[in-house]
Amino acid sequence: MMKTIPALTELPGSQDELPYRSLTAEEARRVREENPSVSPWWVIAGQVAVGLGVALAAWGLTGRQNVGWSAGYGALAVVIPAAVFARGLTGRFSSLNAGTAAFGFMLWEMVKIALTVAMLVVAPRWVSELSWPALLVGLVLTMKVYWIALAYVPKGSRRTRAN
Repeated sequence: MMKTIPALTELPGSQDELPYRSLTAEEARRVREENPSVSPWWVIAGQVAVGLGVALAAWGLTGRQNVGWSAGYGALAVVIPAAVFARGLTGRFSSLNAGTAAFGFMLWEMVKIALTVAMLVVAPRWVSELSWPALLVGLVLTMKVYWIALAYVPKGSRRTRAN
């Protein structure tokens, strides 16, 4: 026997007791103030800093300049596509309505992936004596900045206004 999930209209209680309600303009404004979004440019700045640090650490730890360049190129293979993606998402077209926002997100995500793959394909030509392990370390550590940015979301102003 197959179980079925009842529709909201079939649940006990009145129709007025839906599990959600619309926010007023004031409530929506307050929610936005208390939960600010992270700027994609802030994340990219963090990626640049981490990438530079990884490249310098790789060079310093190994004493080989090509390992530093390889790690730096791995970081660039994250930063440049992420910057293109952020620029595409912050453009006027991507914010016209929900449909163009979704289409823009998918389009720019595909561009980002294609650009990353293209940069990895040409890496042996652009970086002399390429070290793939160093490149992958730079790429992965730089990519993890997204998670660090989510962990350190700036807190909104918690001030309350006297009405």
